[in-house]
This record gives sequence, structure tokens and C-alpha cells, in this order.
Amino acid sequence: MTKERVIILGSGPAGLTAALYTARANLEPLVISGSQLGGQVSITYEVENYPGFPQGSTGPELVESMQKQAERFGARVVVDEVVEVDFRRGSPFRLKTYGEDYEAEAVVVCTGASPNRLGVPGEEAMIGKGVSFCATCDGFFFREKEVVVVGGGDSALEEGLFLTRFANRVRVVHRRDALRAGETLKRRAMSNDKMSFVWDTVVEEIVGNGKVEAVRLRNLKTGAAERVSTDGVFIYIGHFPNTDLFRGQLAMDDHGYLQTDARMMTSIDGAFAAGEVQDPVYRQVATSVGQGAAAGMMLERWLASRE
Repeated sequence: MTKERVIILGSGPAGLTAALYTARANLEPLVISGSQLGGQVSITYEVENYPGFPQGSTGPELVESMQKQAERFGARVVVDEVVEVDFRRGSPFRLKTYGEDYEAEAVVVCTGASPNRLGVPGEEAMIGKGVSFCATCDGFFFREKEVVVVGGGDSALEEGLFLTRFANRVRVVHRRDALRAGETLKRRAMSNDKMSFVWDTVVEEIVGNGKVEAVRLRNLKTGAAERVSTDGVFIYIGHFPNTDLFRGQLAMDDHGYLQTDARMMTSIDGAFAAGEVQDPVYRQVATSVGQGAAAGMMLERWLASRE
């Protein structure tokens, strides 16, 4: 078993910021990346609302800079995924990954959130065959094709706008009659000739034989149904926290988000949390960075109080 002072679970903005702060405190944190190095922001094409970048940045560039900065001060990043934890007995905490068993005096849980799914026929079967949750990953494969984007928030419009770089047409299907996204994004989307909007409508089925061919839509106000041909379906209808590992061990709210106090401490002393895994409200890169900084600072003070 490998013994560490500090282990950070997750490598998104919250995790890398916690790594930066604990590394600067000479704690030599180990960051276990999770299934996606950099978290959700690493698959976001444009990040325009993070302070200090007036021209914006791409998600991958931002993550790379954060990682290099944390590593400069002694943080270590391993590409692996935690599959089992034992927090019940308190510190030291035990963690198991695909490649190693660890013991840590303190941890910061930054496992983030994952995209919700529609739960309609055809969705699971067509994942990777036209159904996607990441325009940055898959947009290139839809050059000169038609796609449907499901959702009406910031992510739906950001990724929809990115898809207009490749697709001939992007239909945004939204269950309400108004978008929930920010005003700047709404203006950009509404003025883009390649984007159109289908209001008050839900996807009831994704149709295809080996690849996506169409979606069946239903208008929530009129009940009218129609089949719309499409080559791809990109789904952005919110997220759920990645907390299954901690059920029965760390306190959560009714939606599965970890509960933390003002010091970013969870219900177990020495186990901190930051970012979307404990934040159902803001869910921004800037707020995740702030939460990661707070968690890193409080972890260092907690360890010092034990010495």
C-alpha cells in the first residue's frame, strides 16, 4: 500500500487548484485524475467567462496551464481512477484504484459531475453512433451534416455554436419556450444562420439502425408528434454528481451532492470536497477554482492542527 499525506480525487479546476494550494504548502499532493483528465472543462471548446483571459481560452488549454502550475510546486498527477474508498474509520483514509492501493492522511474529493441522459428508447444503443454528450470530442465527425442539440442552458448553446463550425444545420430542441442560457450566448445563438430552435418539445425516441437516422419529437403544449431526420444528437440537460463511491460514508443531500461546511469539510474530519461534486448551484470554472483553493487551505490547516 502506498502512503500519501494528501490525495486529491479528480483533476478538474477544483482538483488542480486544491493541488496547487497544497503543493505550495509543501504537502506534495497526489492527484488521481479520474476517467477524464481535466474533468468537464477539458471537453469544453471555449471558456470565455474565466477571469484573466480577455480573449477567452479553450478548455484543454486552461486545464494544461493549471496542471503545469500545480506540478511546478510539487503536485503529482497520475492517470487512474478510484474504484473503492474506505472513509468510515476516518484518517488515514484508504483508496483503491485500478492500479494501486493508497492510504492518505487527508483527501479532497473533486470528482465532479456527469451528464444526465434522456432515458428514451434508442439513446443507449446509439451512444458513439451519433449520440454524444461532447461536441468538442465528436463535432468533427458531423461535417456538412445535420444535428440536434437537446437543452436550453449555457452548455447546450456553447456546444451548439461549436457544432456550427462543422454541421450544415443545428436544431436546438428545448422543453420550454425560452432559453435558460446567458444573454450573450442567446444573442450569438439567435443570430447564427445555422441554428434553429424547436420550442416546448421533447425527444421521445432516437431512431437508427447502426447509426442515428432521426428523432421522434413531441410538442408538450399541443401533443403533436413528428419524426425529424438527423445525423446526430448532442444531449445537454444537466448533470448529476459523481458520488456513488461515497454513499453510506459521506453525508449527501437529496440529490446526491456531498455536504460540506464553511471550511469545505465533509461529514468526516480530514475529508474535504470542492467543485461540482458539492455544488448544485453555481457550477462554474471560477467557483470551482475558489472552492478548490478553500479546500486546499483548510486541509493544510487541519493537518497542521494534528501535529
